[in-house]
Amino acid sequence: MKTLHLDDVEGIPVFGTLVWKPIRKTLGVTAFGINAYAAAEIGDEVVEEHDETALGHEEIYAVVAGHATFTVDGEEVDAPAGTLVYLDDPKQKRHAVANERGTTVLAIGGVPGKHEISPWEYFFPALPAIEAHDYDTARSILEEGLRELDHSALHYHLARVEALAGNEERARAELARCSQRHRDAFAELELLPD
Repeated sequence: MKTLHLDDVEGIPVFGTLVWKPIRKTLGVTAFGINAYAAAEIGDEVVEEHDETALGHEEIYAVVAGHATFTVDGEEVDAPAGTLVYLDDPKQKRHAVANERGTTVLAIGGVPGKHEISPWEYFFPALPAIEAHDYDTARSILEEGLRELDHSALHYHLARVEALAGNEERARAELARCSQRHRDAFAELELLPD
């Protein structure tokens, strides 16, 4: 048995105001994905705008503290503490913002019938290091992730780190291991000469 209090999990700023708390990895859960998102201020994101088309995930968002407003395919959902928002269609566009300081949302999800660890669990922790131009730390985090999960998204972010660090040859090697979608996204960044 393990116990964990959400306040004991250090939040990692990942996109804009979004702060991620790595619950699944901290506890070692392998049957499903579970993480938390916390907002310091009113208006902070507690779920970034996205859909789950690429991963095929069903998701439940549980507001465990505070109050949030979810937007699902353009429809607003008022979600005070205790509210569960279940999205069974991976194509549904979702987003949520905090209506109160300290709002915390627990995200639980996975592919129907099986669980695969999501690649973002490995690249989210690298994002603050990338933003701080600490490419050695970012590289170390991404390489650790690749030892556990060989995924195009991790190669994409490592290619980005290597390009930003001036390691063109390594960036191109990582890019060669990416899906076409990630290669196209990388090309839009214009980090490497043609």
